[in-house]
Amino acid sequence: MAYPGEKNPAPSAFTPYLDAVNGLFQPMTGPVMNTYNRFHGWKESMGLIQPGTVENLTREISQVHLANWAFEGARADVSKVVSGSPAFQLTHSFALGSSSKPSSYNFGAVFANAQTLLQGGVDGSGVVTMRANQTWSATDVTKVQGQLYNKPGQSMLQIEHDHLGPHYSLSLKTMNPGLLDGTGIHFVSLLHSISPRLSLGFESIIQHPQPAILETSTSYLAKLTSLPNPYAALAATSPTGQPLSAPFYPSWTATAQLQPSGNIQATYHQRLSEKVDVALDFQTLIQPASMMGPAKREAICTAGAKYDFRMATFRGQIDSNGTVGMLLEQRFTPAFAFMVSGEIDHSKNTSKFGVGIMIESSTMTQEEMIAAGMLTPVPGP
Repeated sequence: MAYPGEKNPAPSAFTPYLDAVNGLFQPMTGPVMNTYNRFHGWKESMGLIQPGTVENLTREISQVHLANWAFEGARADVSKVVSGSPAFQLTHSFALGSSSKPSSYNFGAVFANAQTLLQGGVDGSGVVTMRANQTWSATDVTKVQGQLYNKPGQSMLQIEHDHLGPHYSLSLKTMNPGLLDGTGIHFVSLLHSISPRLSLGFESIIQHPQPAILETSTSYLAKLTSLPNPYAALAATSPTGQPLSAPFYPSWTATAQLQPSGNIQATYHQRLSEKVDVALDFQTLIQPASMMGPAKREAICTAGAKYDFRMATFRGQIDSNGTVGMLLEQRFTPAFAFMVSGEIDHSKNTSKFGVGIMIESSTMTQEEMIAAGMLTPVPGP
């Protein structure tokens, strides 16, 4: 079909053969495609959303709680922005020794544009780390991570691919894959939207460390959110220009995970305002008696909050074991920040304390940084 003012393309020499093949398979493919189109239309009428990936199921919790943010001792991060578009940055990270972690140094570099992210680093002991993300389209992303150790048998390679459908996400991941014998640890996860608020899925792990050993286990997942914003989907389109359901940012999110061992993890996150987030994490630890130790039936609940001020971010949390922690990141200028981290475990009568600084310099002018979105222009008088 041609648009107004456009001529129909002239038939090629293969057109009669293509028409013959189409007519041959039409009685079989026609009913299948009609059934699929009706099923797809039925799902669209339900108002289903794009639920995100299983990997990011508890991403909001990790942004609030201190597991990925707290530190002990003293640290300093010095970074230099070489370019803003494409982004290229060099980082030097120093950490002084503490009671649980020795002193360390890490040199890193990051390169990123709209489709590609390349990140690498090397520490003082010679361990090399790398990460690469490639966005092929609005629905497909490939990720590669690797670590090279100077000791045999400790290096790691991980390859992952995420496919985001209109109402589901499918992820395939493999760690240290063996190309000839299929050994390694392989992951398959699927999360599908069942209603505008509920998504269900699973994650299966196939452990194949040796050709003679094969173990599988499956976790079951659920995600419940507030009602989606009907205008969120209008902001995303596919490469062909068609509307594409995009992940939205709900006011609250609840997740649950049933692990193969019978343990349960449940989380709840709520955005109270534009600057205040609260998060709750509940985990059980049920372990039968074995050669590894006695039986355990425990549970821990962790509650935390994050406050974003104009030039500072504060995180605080407390758990059912009596552990209280906090992290304050105070940014005095866009290029200098000071951090304080602390934790007190009342049940064990122990404490941890850390201080750190972050310094960032750039070879770019102020006008270039504003154009790249790295600085907010200050209005004139």
